Amino acid sequence: MSLNFLTAGESHGPALVGILEGFWSNFEIDESKINSELARRQSGYGRGGRMKIEGDTVNFLGGVRQGVTTGAPIAFQIFNKDYQNWKDEMNPSKIDSEESSTKQSESQSKFNTQVTKPRPGHADLAGALKYDQSDIRNILERSSARETAMRTAVGSLCKQLLQDLNIKIISHVTRIGSISLSQELTGVTHTNNFSNMKELISNLERSQLNCIDPKTEQKMIEEIDSTRLQGDTLGGEFEVIVENLPPGLGSHVHYHRKLDGLLAGALMGLQGIKGVEIGAGFQTATLPGSQIHDEIFYSQDRGYYRDQNNAGGVEGGISNGEPVIVRGAMKPIPTLSKPLKSVDIHTKEAFDAQIERSDCCAVPSAAIVAEHIIAYELAKVVKEKFGSDSIDELRRNYQAYFEYLDTR
Repeated sequence: MSLNFLTAGESHGPALVGILEGFWSNFEIDESKINSELARRQSGYGRGGRMKIEGDTVNFLGGVRQGVTTGAPIAFQIFNKDYQNWKDEMNPSKIDSEESSTKQSESQSKFNTQVTKPRPGHADLAGALKYDQSDIRNILERSSARETAMRTAVGSLCKQLLQDLNIKIISHVTRIGSISLSQELTGVTHTNNFSNMKELISNLERSQLNCIDPKTEQKMIEEIDSTRLQGDTLGGEFEVIVENLPPGLGSHVHYHRKLDGLLAGALMGLQGIKGVEIGAGFQTATLPGSQIHDEIFYSQDRGYYRDQNNAGGVEGGISNGEPVIVRGAMKPIPTLSKPLKSVDIHTKEAFDAQIERSDCCAVPSAAIVAEHIIAYELAKVVKEKFGSDSIDELRRNYQAYFEYLDTR
């Protein structure tokens, strides 16, 4: 059985739910770590007011007993605390028309009218046309990045599984708007110096922006403050680094089995992401092959290794044993406090676009969500490579593979 998951739920609905199928049995879950990852997702300088309302925690509704997985589908739930402010508008059940009319006459709230003004850069207009909706709220509620809370919870469990195999994943922000981190502090440059990963993580834990360099971070904060005062938003870039992934995950034999294709496609599915690079990425198009391709070396202690990592740990769609490095470029948040021009889908008249509560910059949070998206995809290829139904069987198969690699 392969690893699969689905999520459901709206941004201001009662809850987000997820089902993960194919996860290993007898794995002991650290629920506090999942909640800690959910808290990381909500942190970061530049976030909006909703982060002060929601304090996400995960509930397991199936597939787990006494903190241990059973092998059955795992059901996750995260309550939306903000639903209490939206329960009339977002109630899944039909509300009695007389009761609704009375409530509306008592309060001229923001919920009394349909959303008819699509916001440029959102799924609003395209989604309303595709699904024949006259109220854009039916689109924006599901397309919201609120959904990434559940993907973070599912990915956090996968991250714990990978950590059990000594596979580590971190992320860090490399750009906010016009302010960027020095290239010397990115994963490609420092690929063979990950012995200092603990120090790197320590820097990130002290950072408000998930940035490893305090001086660069301060400049990023100043840019966010300046942009917020202008009623505008900022995008940026981040990097996800995977350490200790063995060679041999993914495959060259079909396009849909290539590891880099899986990682890039999954990351492009994250709200706001407009570009993905593996390793040196677009830089590889600017230099000759003699400078780009990673030469192969061998020693008795290290086995096969490289002295650089422009490939980003993947060659021919297969992991090669070097750290896997994936970068994402996030566009500015489309919801502006000074809204852009739009057209009312009912009257076709020009208006300023609908304003919804939003952030100024969510790149640090996107980086953290990306860790968990990558974790799920890697857990999936681990399942395909090593099979197994229980965690002990996986550990045996995984160890046997390393014993095989020692003979090569």
